[in-house]
Amino acid sequence: MFIFLSKGLRYFVGAFFVLSFQRKTITATTMKKLKLFLAFALTLTFNGIYSQNKDIDTIKDIMKQQEEAWSAHDLEGFMQGYWKSEDLTYFSRGKVTKGWQTTLDNYKKGYPTKAHTGELRFRIAQITEINEGGYYVMGEYFLTREAGDANGTFMIIFKKINGEWKIVADSSC
Repeated sequence: MFIFLSKGLRYFVGAFFVLSFQRKTITATTMKKLKLFLAFALTLTFNGIYSQNKDIDTIKDIMKQQEEAWSAHDLEGFMQGYWKSEDLTYFSRGKVTKGWQTTLDNYKKGYPTKAHTGELRFRIAQITEINEGGYYVMGEYFLTREAGDANGTFMIIFKKINGEWKIVADSSC
């Protein structure tokens, strides 16, 4: 539990325990205040961890829905995980594509039938918080299909927009 605390909070907890053993230098009232503060600080820390885990679970769920939609040749369903904006950025094979509709159109051209989309599976290697409203996800994709299997790596950036997690940038190779 101690390792999950921020550096400042770990320092405070350490100082608290040192003072706890030096009873002659700390009064009962001060000890109560320290215990209340520690309880409050721990509550804030665990709430932050819970919130982060909830965000990560939501991102994993979105990616699972994308696997299912892609594997059903539902490219519009697959694109629901993406930010529906002209500012959506997709980078693959040395080319930058801007815009949700352009990205969908490119998928439709490149994957016209179920034989081309096949079955998609992601292997997530890492999900890392960038800031309170953003995460990046790195991993691998595996495409099993009649038109020939394909696999590669990806890095996706999720951003919370209007209370929903959306992919705002995607790089695949």
